Amino acid sequence: MKKLCLAALAAATLIGCSDNKEEESAAAESVRGVSDTEIKLGGMHDLSGVFAAFSSPAVQVANDMFAEVNAEGGIHGRKIRYIVEDHAYQVPKATQATNKLISRDEIFAMVMSLGTPHNLAAFPLMDRNNVPSILPLALSRQMEEEGDFSHRFVFGPSYHEGVLKGVNWMTDEYGIEKICVMYIPSDFGEEVNQAITDAAAGQETLTLAESTSHRPDESDFTGTLARLKDAGCQLVAVALPVRPIISVVATAKEMGWDDVKFVLSQAGFHSAVAAAPGGVTEGLYGVSPWQDIVSRMKDVPEAKQWADEYQTQYGSVPSGGAVLGRVGAMVTIEALREAGPDLTTDSFLAAMESLDFSDPVTGVDIKMSATNHRAGNDMILSKVTDGVWEPVVTLED
Repeated sequence: MKKLCLAALAAATLIGCSDNKEEESAAAESVRGVSDTEIKLGGMHDLSGVFAAFSSPAVQVANDMFAEVNAEGGIHGRKIRYIVEDHAYQVPKATQATNKLISRDEIFAMVMSLGTPHNLAAFPLMDRNNVPSILPLALSRQMEEEGDFSHRFVFGPSYHEGVLKGVNWMTDEYGIEKICVMYIPSDFGEEVNQAITDAAAGQETLTLAESTSHRPDESDFTGTLARLKDAGCQLVAVALPVRPIISVVATAKEMGWDDVKFVLSQAGFHSAVAAAPGGVTEGLYGVSPWQDIVSRMKDVPEAKQWADEYQTQYGSVPSGGAVLGRVGAMVTIEALREAGPDLTTDSFLAAMESLDFSDPVTGVDIKMSATNHRAGNDMILSKVTDGVWEPVVTLED
């Protein structure tokens, strides 16, 4: 006997129904990127461009963690498939990747996509298709503010917040009177530039002496540094990719400019920067939501065990990118579990806002809410000491 169909009393409209189990199953699987057996996640990354040092290890670690979950049967019977596209830090390629991931692959959520302008170009299409942004590898303010806040979750405080806090502390601590900034002309670089401008505007004794813009692939900074030195810069904020950062600091030392301090945003907080050959980055400062894993592994057994396992598998110590991959995958996995077997975008977003746990490996305390979509809320200023980012101070509001 066929099941009875009921009319909705308020609308007095007949809702079609059927006893066909295939049709009922299809209706239950109508959530984009979710089936009875699989959850499709996407990520657009820089695997071959100037920020590959962050994307590549992040993707590796995330895939390892997803594979481990899948080997144990998945989450509520569904296995995770992480579909990654390389945009090589080019916005047009990022747009193409977004279209492919959403229109063709029909992903459920975008996880850890790298680059501020790249994410900003993707947000309109993501919002139109109800695709959340989970912990992008970009900490510009727009990652929380652009589009639908309910669909935005980030790793921690913005570049602007981090750099401003770090610079304010350093100017007070070291009596800095002249500050400068070197940046790439992207949303990320412009935000760091704005942080330096705001720092100078907020302190009567601090002057912004020079602000210089650079190509992402620039390698010769001799002329720029000579100009900054002549301007009397005592502290220089650097918002460049990993290799140019190392070149800048090394060139300053080659010039004999030893009385200047350099500080990086979260985008430069990478173990490769700290461990640059010849100790050329010794004394460099950087801000980050968390303690560097190489520093942490000295005193925390869980961190050392994870780092040892990583080094056995990949032949190197874990970098900041690897840590981002771990935290990003962990947050995603926990939220998918909390969302329950009847996974929808709404249940997933609610689960993200309910996360409350700690990771002993990275020291990250995850505590999100309806008004806090940050995986970490602290900001630490560190300094390169013997090739390792060592914490100097936890920066307060």
